[in-house]
Amino acid sequence: MQKFDLIVIGGGSGLDIASAIAQHGLKVAIIEKDRMGGTCLNRGCIPSKLLIHSANVAETIKNAEIFGIKVNGFSVDFQKIIARVNGITDSDSDEIKNGLLQSDNPKLFTKECKFVGKKEIGFETKGGNNKDDGDEIITAEKILIATGTRPYIPKIKGLKDSGYITSTEALRLKKQPQVLTFIGGGYIACELAHFFGSLGTKIRIIQRNNVLIPNEDEEISHKFTEVFAKKYNVHLGYDVESVTKNNIGSDSSDKSTFNVVAKNKSGKLLEIDSDQVLVSAGRVPNTSSLNLEKTGVKVNEKGLIMVDEYLETSMKGIFALGDVVGRYPFKHSANLEAQYAYGNILDHDKRTPVDYTAMPHAIFSSPQVAGVGFTEQELKKKGIEYLKSTYPYIQTGMGEAIEDRDGFVKFLVDKKYRRILGCHIMGTDASTLIHEVLVAMRTGNGNIDSITNTVHIHPALSEVIARAASGIS
Repeated sequence: MQKFDLIVIGGGSGLDIASAIAQHGLKVAIIEKDRMGGTCLNRGCIPSKLLIHSANVAETIKNAEIFGIKVNGFSVDFQKIIARVNGITDSDSDEIKNGLLQSDNPKLFTKECKFVGKKEIGFETKGGNNKDDGDEIITAEKILIATGTRPYIPKIKGLKDSGYITSTEALRLKKQPQVLTFIGGGYIACELAHFFGSLGTKIRIIQRNNVLIPNEDEEISHKFTEVFAKKYNVHLGYDVESVTKNNIGSDSSDKSTFNVVAKNKSGKLLEIDSDQVLVSAGRVPNTSSLNLEKTGVKVNEKGLIMVDEYLETSMKGIFALGDVVGRYPFKHSANLEAQYAYGNILDHDKRTPVDYTAMPHAIFSSPQVAGVGFTEQELKKKGIEYLKSTYPYIQTGMGEAIEDRDGFVKFLVDKKYRRILGCHIMGTDASTLIHEVLVAMRTGNGNIDSITNTVHIHPALSEVIARAASGIS
């Protein structure tokens, strides 16, 4: 049995912790059965945003005539787009792995693992021939679990054997679908629908909710749904009942079609044919294979690891962070947690609770969406008194220049102290514009007047933030 001071399970946001603690002279192990860099680098935010940039370019070309620029069509080299993206991410991932393989500390283990004791981890031995995997069991007083999540696959008749794809496979498709049906209408579906749809794929979205991106502020989700429904076929309020794959031709290598049947609450049936089905119905934590019952680490009903304010689990010395904890399923949240986990693991007596103040998020679809703080429906539910102000992009100089007629900024402010309770943006560069609000909320006094009293460049797009803030009386 090999003994370490720290074992990190997962090759994503835990990597920096492993390297930093190893620099203190402590013996560290990293376990990652898949590509290094975690979900973000390999299956999430980085490859998807690289792909989406191609979609943004295509959309700009399509809309060029609005601005007096005539473009006589364009063609899409789908394989080149995919190859560019995966070339970038695979290179980065390989570079991380090669660096670790050449290092004795941290030491990399590349097999699937599970707990065999409270703080003992065993490896799968079938077919394993990696000389760097060391002994069959390793142990440490401190363990960090950062195993992330994977796509949730709902139990739908015929789906399991249909050959459906998830966001993971969508990022590496070799052939562009002509017609693509999404099961689910959250942020992953909307980002990928923008990518494929902008490049010419016909999009069908089947959403059980009455709006797309339902976790957003209610005004954002309703307006976003309205805009998206003008571009793509959006079917709201439907539950998928079955998925059937039909081969057209003499063998399985010929073209196939997917038949999806869904039903709404009134019993109306919806039947859609497409050449691919993408399941985007949420994500589940990668905890089921870890054998956590051996450790005393508690999970909730969703399988998420339960941690305290210091990211420590119910077993002293075992910590967890990132998507597997489920507080905020964002890479920037996991990076924040990693900063705290590093200190809390290194010096248990001087632990610091994680400060999640002003944790933002963004959806890189078209239109973009960004948000921070409470939604209006949350404030209503909590009975918190608030002031509200919204301002449209199109009523600013730059909004008019770029012809963004749907975008708007919304502020929710504490009625008594004028503290910003929430800000929600839909429109061009929303993911960038919101940072002014984040600085005010997290490192400033959080007062709406800190924005209204700031001089904004005219006619920069950020004027829409200033004008929305000025609407708070």
